[in-house]
Amino acid sequence: MIRLEEVSKSFAGKEGLRATSLAVAKGGRLAIVGPSGCGKSTLLRLVIGLVRPDRGRVLIDGAPMSGETCLTLRRRMGYVIQEGGLFPHLTAGQNVTLMARHLGWTASRSESRLRELSALVRLPDGAVSRYPAELSGGQRQRVSLMRALMLDPEVVLLDEPFGSLDPVVRAALQDDLLAIFETLGKTVLLVTHDLPEAASLAREIAMMDGGRILQRGSLAELQREPADPLVSAFLRAYRPLQGSA
Repeated sequence: MIRLEEVSKSFAGKEGLRATSLAVAKGGRLAIVGPSGCGKSTLLRLVIGLVRPDRGRVLIDGAPMSGETCLTLRRRMGYVIQEGGLFPHLTAGQNVTLMARHLGWTASRSESRLRELSALVRLPDGAVSRYPAELSGGQRQRVSLMRALMLDPEVVLLDEPFGSLDPVVRAALQDDLLAIFETLGKTVLLVTHDLPEAASLAREIAMMDGGRILQRGSLAELQREPADPLVSAFLRAYRPLQGSA
């Protein structure tokens, strides 16, 4: 469903992503993990077409991302960004249904989908009529996820979706998100610096540093045969995970 073929990207002469090839099968869940500045968010933005590669190709379900196909392919993907990215002047419900209204959905269809998603993410009653500033951090992230799922995309991209939340709220959202992934069967690409989060939400982990992928596999495979000192360092930093499958 997602394929990168020797994709590279530089910013002001600084290499953000080295020539990288990557594939995520339909229904797969892959977490990209690494330190700040390693290139993981750049990779995600290349997938959704927010930046264009200097070299190589990005393909979504076999269709190359280009100026002509970008908008069409983006509508097949839902994107959850850091801090939620909700428009403060719109209510939660208006944020969620924004693209549907733009595409000409009827009010009844939008309202039906909004109720369905509210139940799916367990948003409290009445929250859709509130503005983002009136919601808790966890509620804002649930609304952001609803917005990403509104058009029923085939692919869900998440960029550090829980980074600003306290540990208790974060853990509850991770549990709910995993249940949603299992229910919907979407293709998921998650970016995080949190290894336990990656292990919880994804079936595979790709460890990045310096704009390149160092190793990819299950948590057990990374633990058993780390391919790079950084992989070993990450695993040592999360000793409670040792022995996990």
